[in-house]
Amino acid sequence: MKIKVFLFYILLSVPFILSAQGKIEGKVFITDGPGSSDTISLPGANIMWASTTTGTATNTAGYFSLKRVKGHDKLVVSFVGYATDTLNVDTDQDYVEVILRDENLIGEITVVERASGTHINRNAPIMTVNITSGELCKAACCNLSESFVTNASVDVNYTDAATGAKQIQLLGLAGTYVQILTENIPAMYGLGAAYGLSYIPGPWMESIQVSKGTSSVRNGNESITGQINVEYKKPSKSELFFINGFLSNSGKQEINMNTSIDLNKRWSTILLAHGERMGKQSDHNDDGFRDEPDVTQYSLFNRWDYIGDDMTFRAGIKYLKEERVGGEFAYNPEEKNTWDNGYGINIATERAEAFTKLGGVFGPGEKMSLGWIQSLSLHDMDTWFGYKNYAAIQKSYYTNLLYQYFPGENHTIDAGVSYRFDHYDEESGRYSTALSMMEYEPDSETIESVPGIFLQYTYTDSARMTILGGARYDFYNQYGAKFTPRLHLRYEITPHLTLRASAGKGYRTVHVMAENIYFLGSSRDIIIDDNLSIEEAWNAGVNLTGYLHAGQKEIRITGEYYRTSFLNQIVTDLDASVDEVHFYNLAGSSLSNIYQLETQFQPVTGLDITAAWRWNDVRQTIDGELRTKPLSPKYKGLLSLSYATRMKKWQVDYTLQYNGPGRIPSTTSNPEPYKRNDSFKAYPVMNAQITKYFRRWSIYLGAENITNFMQKNPVIESENPFGEYFDSSLIWGPVHGRKIYAGFRFAVDKKV
Repeated sequence: MKIKVFLFYILLSVPFILSAQGKIEGKVFITDGPGSSDTISLPGANIMWASTTTGTATNTAGYFSLKRVKGHDKLVVSFVGYATDTLNVDTDQDYVEVILRDENLIGEITVVERASGTHINRNAPIMTVNITSGELCKAACCNLSESFVTNASVDVNYTDAATGAKQIQLLGLAGTYVQILTENIPAMYGLGAAYGLSYIPGPWMESIQVSKGTSSVRNGNESITGQINVEYKKPSKSELFFINGFLSNSGKQEINMNTSIDLNKRWSTILLAHGERMGKQSDHNDDGFRDEPDVTQYSLFNRWDYIGDDMTFRAGIKYLKEERVGGEFAYNPEEKNTWDNGYGINIATERAEAFTKLGGVFGPGEKMSLGWIQSLSLHDMDTWFGYKNYAAIQKSYYTNLLYQYFPGENHTIDAGVSYRFDHYDEESGRYSTALSMMEYEPDSETIESVPGIFLQYTYTDSARMTILGGARYDFYNQYGAKFTPRLHLRYEITPHLTLRASAGKGYRTVHVMAENIYFLGSSRDIIIDDNLSIEEAWNAGVNLTGYLHAGQKEIRITGEYYRTSFLNQIVTDLDASVDEVHFYNLAGSSLSNIYQLETQFQPVTGLDITAAWRWNDVRQTIDGELRTKPLSPKYKGLLSLSYATRMKKWQVDYTLQYNGPGRIPSTTSNPEPYKRNDSFKAYPVMNAQITKYFRRWSIYLGAENITNFMQKNPVIESENPFGEYFDSSLIWGPVHGRKIYAGFRFAVDKKV
């Protein structure tokens, strides 16, 4: 019934958004052998605007997306071993396809160069790293939470040792301060924050854009430490048919499929399907608890695209159903009560989403564009943690009307209005053994209504300097009007050295239980102060990127510093009492200072190397004292090696992460068997994978956590989870042992 009502509202909604104006997208092919009329996609091809330094490279599927440069309409496409092609691109053209001819072949030998799987948009004023689908294939990227293994800036850690929940950390702070978007639509907040990273399958993603610091005001004011935007596969550019299978020794089985159809030159549609099951019960630390929960998840996504001469329309609908079962091995999930035969955890989720976008250009010289985006979502979650029950429904609506105007060659004006509505209906209770009945607290109902307006101006001095300034007002029904200023600068000191700087403000409303339900997996009393204020913070940063050349090879070196200072923050206090987790408004200072050095280069053909080191200085006033943030490492080192043979028949990938020491909230008041150290030491995590490529197939074999490093005794009082010292929340390292996995990919491209 809920789904029917939800679909009814979708039919009543008016769909619209602005398409990706100011960009050219396309695909590069080569012929499948001498004399053949069949074509195959070409990864690693170079795309450049003629007479500029603005360019990109095609991903593993041969696709590219490149920002337009005013005054330039010739696109140069090149690849070592093939004849360079130059295209004239009309101002209203947003998609091209190119077939490179093998005129540069010498005998039967073709020299192949490949582009890096991650690259920086050199002309963007906001520091943005683009992670391509090729980079995602370097590891067991089953979902968004596993997409950052080779990324030096983004950490993904378990939040607890019982539910399998993961959270992102960027600039040393929790992922709740990162605005997560799917194609520029806010997603995975509120009820979606705890497990939402696992809701986006890796094979569905075309690319991921990671920006640090405050971002554009176009998408809201929630970006405090950064923004992560996921681009899904597009119907007109996707494979005719694709299937991916995955299996691991931890019991995970996964299948992903998609098929797309071009109905005509304008309309296309794609259907994506995902299914996974985690059924093997592993216990590497011998504590009687599942290392990871059993998970059954199914999801479907259907989208439609219309590409017209002056208008673009996109629409889609997604549905997900998931069940997680964790806790003791003695627990039988078939039993209704999660306390009759051992400590059990049940998390049942249903989520439905729909979006529509419409946009186009108009006016003299097509200097103006207008678009409208709308999205609806319904998230229904029912959870049990032993005696404790938490059930909630989140209904969300989002719309954004955008206007863009190019008054002159160096000027761009963006303006718009947005509106976000969230309705939370939460219910919590606890089974009383004394009364043999459930005791429910009064329902908690929260409505958040946030209309907003924004204005943004961009000045570009040729390709050397870009200044982006923006501001927005948002009107919260609970907190009043909030002003958000943001400023970004890009300056090309030399053709090989670029400076970026940013400063801005961000706000975030907190829904404590929805975002922290994993604390129910402990005996700690959850204490939430009344009248919690909205979180408010300033973020400022500077980035220096240099490009050195050794022969024909390019070395990229990046150094950066970011500081986040909170004016108000909701503190999660695990220090004041081992029996409580206390949430209250910040009384004092809270800050994060992040320093990072990173280099990326290709010393020999086919070998990509990324090396990085990051220092984290994250402190927060907890229980009246400015302390180092708990459960967060002081530093992180990353070494990523990727080698592909000529013609990319084989590829080997290796990643080493070295996570520095950190602080653990004190457990000294516990009895001796349930005490833990007040700090943890540095530890390594190694992953490796080998891939064999065929014409349409690829198969891969890999291992995660090769050294088998695990946090010892992650669950306190695991032998008595209904006792007063039980706690699964003090997690700082891996809770599972070595994993071996294998998989395959098969794709049939469309005929050109």
